[in-house]
Amino acid sequence: MGVDDIIAKGKKLLDENRDKIEEALKSEKAEDVSDKVLDGAAEAIKKVVPAEHHGKVDETRANVDKHIGNA
Repeated sequence: MGVDDIIAKGKKLLDENRDKIEEALKSEKAEDVSDKVLDGAAEAIKKVVPAEHHGKVDETRANVDKHIGNA
């Protein structure tokens, strides 16, 4: 099986299960998990970037959070 076949199967599964996937991404559990992951990632990034970029890290984290979970 080639890469193109794998990609085609992945797209087909996504199309067939789009409603279930969107519902799962908007769940309370997804919100809790995503908050923990995003908080951890933001803090890790802040440790390696200069302080003047911390606001952008927080802004990016908030924008990503809008699209995952229910809050």
